[in-house]
Amino acid sequence: QVQLVESGGGLVQAGGALRLSCAASGRTFSDYVMGWFRQAPGQEREFVGLITWSGSTYYVNSVKGRFTISRDNAKNTVYLQMNSLKPEDTAVYYCAGRNGGGSSSRQTDYDYWGPGTQVTVSS
Repeated sequence: QVQLVESGGGLVQAGGALRLSCAASGRTFSDYVMGWFRQAPGQEREFVGLITWSGSTYYVNSVKGRFTISRDNAKNTVYLQMNSLKPEDTAVYYCAGRNGGGSSSRQTDYDYWGPGTQVTVSS
């Protein structure tokens, strides 16, 4: 079993930055594909990006060049650095872990989820 807990959310002005962290329990964290998803009010949860066990990253087009995902396997933590934030980035952000399999943007492919952290970007 893996437990995930996000932190680092908050209120920021447009153009600002936040770094989210996702702390994971479990000894096999380094083998997991870790994804970030978000859910805006009244919308479905959507894929933001992911990082593979080897450190390769993929992002949805709307955040490319602004968001960066990294991981520190020694600390069992994955990060989402968000720069140049826009009001449309306002959402609850979730990290998710996939045990086995390759990269995927599909929520159903992920086995473990954190409770989420709120990010609010004011205009």
